[in-house]
Amino acid sequence: MIPRGTRFGVDVGRARVGVSRSDPDGILATPVKTLRRDQKKGTDLAVLTRLAREAEAVVVYVGLPLNLHGQQTPSTEDAQRYARALATTLDDVEVRLVDERLTTVSAQRKLHESGRDVKNSRSVIDQAAAVDILQQALDVERASGRRAGEHVLPPVSEPPTDSSLSTEQATSHPGTRSNPPEGDES
Repeated sequence: MIPRGTRFGVDVGRARVGVSRSDPDGILATPVKTLRRDQKKGTDLAVLTRLAREAEAVVVYVGLPLNLHGQQTPSTEDAQRYARALATTLDDVEVRLVDERLTTVSAQRKLHESGRDVKNSRSVIDQAAAVDILQQALDVERASGRRAGEHVLPPVSEPPTDSSLSTEQATSHPGTRSNPPEGDES
C-alpha cells in the first residue's frame, strides 16, 4: 500500500515547465501552473520546490520524453538533468522519472477538440501535459501498489582520491551511494 500524500507532476520543456498536483489520496491530477524555464538562475526550480514543500508533497513525477522507439533524445537528457536538480533541492521528497511519450500530443489534441486554439494555449498545454504525466503515474500506483517510474537520486560528489588508497578503498568512501537504498524498487 502506498502512503497518503500529495504528488506533483512536471512536464519539462525548453521554454516552460508545466506543473500539476494530486489530492492527498492520489486519485485525481489537476493543473497548478506553468513556469517560465530559467536555466541560468533556476527560478523555476525554486518556485517548484516551494510549491512542493507548501503542499507537503511525498513524490514528484517528472516526465521522461523518450522517442516512439523508447530511445533517448536531447529532451530526455534535459529532463534527467532537471530531475536530478530537483532531487537535490527536494532532498526529503522522492523524485521519479516516468515515461511521458505522447503526453504533449494528447494534451494538444484535447485542447483542439475542446475548441481552444493550440497555438495561443502553450502554457495550458504544458499544464495539461503535466496532468497527463501525473494521472498516468497515479493510475500505475493504484494498479500496482508501487510508485511509478524510476527513482532519481541527487548527484553524489566524488570522494577525494588518494594515490596511496587502493581502488576499492577509494570507491567505498562513506556517504556515497553506489547502490540504491534497500527496498527501493527502481
